[in-house]
Amino acid sequence: MRRASGGQLVYAELRRRILSLELEPGQRLYEPELATALQVSRTPLREALRLLLAEDLVDQLPTGGMVVRPLTASDIEELYGVRAALEGLMTGEAARRLTDDDAAALRRLLDRNERLVGNADDAMRAGHDLHLRIADIAGHGWASRLHAQVDGHMSRYRPFTNESQARRTAALQEHREIVAALTERDPDEARRRAESHVLAARDVALDAIGTRLDAR
Repeated sequence: MRRASGGQLVYAELRRRILSLELEPGQRLYEPELATALQVSRTPLREALRLLLAEDLVDQLPTGGMVVRPLTASDIEELYGVRAALEGLMTGEAARRLTDDDAAALRRLLDRNERLVGNADDAMRAGHDLHLRIADIAGHGWASRLHAQVDGHMSRYRPFTNESQARRTAALQEHREIVAALTERDPDEARRRAESHVLAARDVALDAIGTRLDAR
């Protein structure tokens, strides 16, 4: 950050910290502390905070200060609902466009997911890579751009859906079913499987956040 020349670099670093939960949900953001920690002046910092506010990653307090946007059940409902629709759309389109090379690539990603299913972080990345590959195959520009925006926000919730081995095993089976529908070139089934997978993850995230909020 020492060589940061503007708000975009500061924004990128703060965004990374928010999405990785390094900056905790609900945490108050103090400009002097952040400026010192990032070794930047207040001007690019304020520009970065404005960008984060526009992206709904921070909330402005009535007093004028800012906090990292809390994790909420309502956000989960909305984000996962939108993602389910987008994933369904793209997976159905991918089934129409799938080539033999694409199918082979998906099977390799599925094999990787299976090898890593025992580790929460590795399994999460492997599953995410599979979804991104399906989006690439679909080649749907608008859906991909909207998905990228939603996917960023979901980074804060995704770890909660991979905490248990039972859920990781279930997600792996859901991935197998998605890939099977894709390789059979069945758009309707592919869409249905993709939507069902996202909504199952939503239910796990809701339970996890409910437990987290109850513990406070």
